[in-house]
Amino acid sequence: MIGDLGAADATELAGMVAKGDVSPGELLDAALAAVALHNPALNAVVLVQENAARAAIRAGLPRGPFRGVPFLIKDLGCEAVDFPSHNGSRLFANTRYSRNSAIFDRIRATGVVTFGRTTAPEGGIGPATESAVYGAPTRNPWNLEYTSGGSSGGAGAAVAAGIVAMAHGSDGGGSVRIPASSCGLFGFKPTRARLPDGPFVGEGWAGMAIDGFLTRSVRDTAVMLDACEGSDLGAPYAAPPLAQGHAQAISRPPRRLRVGLCDTTLTGDAIHPDVHEAVMQAAQLLESLGHHVTPARPTADVPMMMRAWTDIVGIGTALSIEKALKGHAPTPDQIEAVGRGAMAYAATLSPTRYLDAVGEIHAFGRQMAAFFEPETGAGFDILLTATLAEPSAKVGRFAHNTTDYLAYRTGPDGVFAYSPFCAIFNASGQPAASLPLGLSTQGLPIGVHLAAAFGQDETLISLCAEIENAAPWALRRPKGYA
Repeated sequence: MIGDLGAADATELAGMVAKGDVSPGELLDAALAAVALHNPALNAVVLVQENAARAAIRAGLPRGPFRGVPFLIKDLGCEAVDFPSHNGSRLFANTRYSRNSAIFDRIRATGVVTFGRTTAPEGGIGPATESAVYGAPTRNPWNLEYTSGGSSGGAGAAVAAGIVAMAHGSDGGGSVRIPASSCGLFGFKPTRARLPDGPFVGEGWAGMAIDGFLTRSVRDTAVMLDACEGSDLGAPYAAPPLAQGHAQAISRPPRRLRVGLCDTTLTGDAIHPDVHEAVMQAAQLLESLGHHVTPARPTADVPMMMRAWTDIVGIGTALSIEKALKGHAPTPDQIEAVGRGAMAYAATLSPTRYLDAVGEIHAFGRQMAAFFEPETGAGFDILLTATLAEPSAKVGRFAHNTTDYLAYRTGPDGVFAYSPFCAIFNASGQPAASLPLGLSTQGLPIGVHLAAAFGQDETLISLCAEIENAAPWALRRPKGYA
């Protein structure tokens, strides 16, 4: 059954359940068998709750768009009563919740059968998933020597390996799009506040973090976004309303768009040749579809944004650890080195730095908005870049084994040098997506990144669907997996 079902997307699986070709229990059996087969090598799926999944099936699944489809939630956030969490950290291991988060309730209402969680790095602050609480790094199904990405690295590996057809993730600096690029999947970051954060969090990382999904198809993401869209009760702000919804938007191509092509980083640095080739091929594809592609690069202050992002996340990391420790100093058996370094770095900052950094993030968002403004700015509809500056990194390169938090994030070999595009759109709040359009000379997936103006999620996902139709990626699978 694994071989028969592992290549299907969630929409196809739900259709099979609706027709009676397969039952939710049989799909769960197949997913658990795939975990048993593949997870020892990948280390992507943790805290399996088979009893909770089978109880949900017996109780009667909601008749939503993904009724009966096996599902995994990230082991960071997405709080749920029936699904304890390590939150990627030994300090928070086996945390239990008294109520569900709004995002989990909306996911559950689609009819999915959640049966466990997927690995995440401690604090969610790395582009690789190698948390000590799981005992081993999470590896990429395409090549076990390489990382599946982070911070939703377990989700990326599980979907790429065919364990599930789609999985929950979250994205505060590229944490959905980085695994999508590394694992050959589709990853979409919505406009800020498009999805609910509450009630456990008011806003994630000053509004830069948002939930999302790792999928094989654009349609799965579109339908799941529609099911989860909208702020929760008491949210501090809301995204602009959708005109028609993501699923309706992908039913037809968008108007012909003005696409700005940036084949370097946004500060003008060169990217890996294999990645550059994938970006240029994507530009040619867009031109062949009738879109207007012009070389362009936003003039926003990216170094300022990177400093502000680093400070906000460092302060947030320190706050969460300090709350849990209640005044005690962290020890190496509780918190990994990068987390301890973030605490030490945060302690050097002025008490007013957080608000100053938030102001810089907001200023950066306004600068980026100008690139997409038709009347006073450059007037582009889409910005085309790479997702990562190079193909997926080897396991160990971004392990949390240094206390130099600043160098880990912003050093010449740090996270921002490796992933210079993704966090930009967490800071600006704009929708952005990674599409699996390239392969490196070593056979690793390469993601191409598209971003649109704030609130223009429907335009962006419609374009993604048009590209998927013109250059399908569904049959491009890692060897040895369904």
